[in-house]
Amino acid sequence: MKRSSSHRALVHARNAAMGGVVLLLLAAGVFSSWSSAHHIMLPKGREHGTMTVTGCGADVCTGPFTPSGQAAARARVTIEKSVAAQRGERFPVVVKPGTDDVVRTGIPGFLHAWVPLGGALVLAALVIGGGLRLPRIAWGTGIAGAVLLVATFFAL
Repeated sequence: MKRSSSHRALVHARNAAMGGVVLLLLAAGVFSSWSSAHHIMLPKGREHGTMTVTGCGADVCTGPFTPSGQAAARARVTIEKSVAAQRGERFPVVVKPGTDDVVRTGIPGFLHAWVPLGGALVLAALVIGGGLRLPRIAWGTGIAGAVLLVATFFAL
């Protein structure tokens, strides 16, 4: 049976819409990740040091910042609770410019910063597989996102 031109147009429109959704998901994941990741990936000119966790609230943990280099010591800095470990633990951080917020550095911090992209990859895999009907690309995208999420879980 020969397909009509209107059917082909609908297929192309569906593929374009699904491609747009995939691009939107991935762009949102990168944008969301970049807010923390750029402090880790572009550390030149930022204050580096270590943080010792002294207490945690509902969303953030606090503690003193001990500089390494010419940074100023701070009595109290904050970090996301999901990145901080237990009370008394020390880990390397970089201070966000103009704030008392810090971002964990090293492999665990790098992986944690890119978690939103990992989630976006997993969601995009569903759209690629179901909407675009590209199962191999969908599996690759989903596995890449899952590996990032699992690696972050074990690194932290």
